[in-house]
Amino acid sequence: QVQVVESGGGLVQAGGSLRLSCAASGSIFSIGAMGWYRQAPGKQRELVASITRGGTTTYADSVKGRSTISRDNAKNTVDLQMNSLQPEDTAVYYCNADITDITGGTTVRRTYWGQGTQVTVSS
Repeated sequence: QVQVVESGGGLVQAGGSLRLSCAASGSIFSIGAMGWYRQAPGKQRELVASITRGGTTTYADSVKGRSTISRDNAKNTVDLQMNSLQPEDTAVYYCNADITDITGGTTVRRTYWGQGTQVTVSS
């Protein structure tokens, strides 16, 4: 059974930093792109950052320059370092991963989502 689990969220003052981590586990054959999304109350879920297996990154304009996404393919993890946090960054952050897993002797590719981790930035 494949799972993705986030950690590292919490309460931080404006201007502070957080490092979010996500770990995928289970009968994994391979992992393609991984990313972080966030959803604030009353808002649509939006992409924060993504990274391909080869290391190509994409950032939302709102976090570009103060956030860094990275991954460790050997450990099946992806991290999001966020600096200069502002109240607008307050949201539930979700890890996303395209995973090919071993099922019934075959491989199946699908998208997995973590349960989310709360990030709250106080002014």
